[in-house]
Amino acid sequence: MAQTYEVNFDGLVGPTHHYAGLSYGNVASLSHKNQVANPKEAALQGLRKMKFLASLGLKQGIIPPQERPNLSALRLLGFDGTPEQILKKAMQEAPEILSAVWSSSSMWTANAATVSPSFDSQDGRVHFTPANLSCKFHRSIEADTTGKILKAIFRDPSTFAHHSPLPSSAAFQDEGAANHSRFCKNYGEPGLQFFVYGRTAFQKSKVEPKNFPARQTREASVALARLHRLDPNRVVYAQQNPDAIDAGAFHNDVVAVGNSNVLFFHENAFLDTEEVIASLKKKFHEISSSELKIVQVAESEVKLSDAVKSYLFNSQLIHLNQTSREMALIAPQESQEVDAVRTYLEKLIRDESQPIREVHYFDLKQSMQNGGGPACLRLRVVLTEEEIAKSNLGVYFSDSLYHQLCAWVNRHYRDRLTSQDLVDVSLLREVQIALDELTQILNLGSIYPFQLGS
Repeated sequence: MAQTYEVNFDGLVGPTHHYAGLSYGNVASLSHKNQVANPKEAALQGLRKMKFLASLGLKQGIIPPQERPNLSALRLLGFDGTPEQILKKAMQEAPEILSAVWSSSSMWTANAATVSPSFDSQDGRVHFTPANLSCKFHRSIEADTTGKILKAIFRDPSTFAHHSPLPSSAAFQDEGAANHSRFCKNYGEPGLQFFVYGRTAFQKSKVEPKNFPARQTREASVALARLHRLDPNRVVYAQQNPDAIDAGAFHNDVVAVGNSNVLFFHENAFLDTEEVIASLKKKFHEISSSELKIVQVAESEVKLSDAVKSYLFNSQLIHLNQTSREMALIAPQESQEVDAVRTYLEKLIRDESQPIREVHYFDLKQSMQNGGGPACLRLRVVLTEEEIAKSNLGVYFSDSLYHQLCAWVNRHYRDRLTSQDLVDVSLLREVQIALDELTQILNLGSIYPFQLGS
């Protein structure tokens, strides 16, 4: 049997990373609005995390940032003239829209798409559906370019199936892999796919959040499973606890994370928790003839508010290496700084009855202050060696690519950016020069509107 890997495709933070507070429901995003951002440091922090994961022997890939500003979106909204004139008009008339079209939110590739491996799909192909992200304007403008990027990486149509985003409507709001997990005994065997939603669209949910929006619908999750040709007997759907959404867990990956045969979650992550866990364990055993390991964190040990504040569950849960069954958490530095969370994690890794044996803390403050932790920054794609060979090898991480990208960031990125800088047409030109060079480094061809003449 060919070796199979779970590859982490991390989003490279873009040159226009700034704090605009665009994501209602994301406490960190709102609380850091209008602070000074450092795009250069943000990108380097992400690259350092990638380098560490690669050093463990794990497969690591890179997804490039999107072109910003999105001038086409501004033109659709009635702003016209030269790029300089468009930016000035938008700043004068609608500064919040201007911030949105400059957003570097595509860095959080957990929202880029939902992916199903060939072992789960009835046609034996790897399936990709870009998320429509229709709940937020600044993210809804990502889907088209996301699809182009994924097709530029996974090119062989006999191996990879690419779907259009779901219809951009309230009924089919889709936030990608941030609300999706896959459980398996081994990556190279059929697995159980777990979709978490915040509300139903066509039938009123039993309960819904009171303060913040539920961004994923059940209807969207069911459509994704249908598109990806999944066996209905190998799928579980669950509603996220509305209280968790109202506490700031705008995606399920803020209160739960899974890997292989382990689910690590807060006791308030799901509605009807006992029923959800029972269904997962039953179906997992039917598929794999083995046990799904459950690591549940009690409210008495870590309050939901501290889980959201620290992004404990937005850690990456990984195998220590490609052959180990033991796991580690790649956690944000903030999890070390919240006393109750740090105490819990110290206790967790001393417990030899569960598989999480190490915790590694990373400084991702630039991303965290905008509401995205380690797990937000990566899209997981299960691939065989043959499937990797049929994809674009230019995006796979290596020491030489790391040094090349660090040098690229240092050449092109600013170390200070505020919302007031977004009227600067020279920043637009800097971004295009940088991205044109990046597509050559990663061997992606022309994927951006400015490269395609649109």
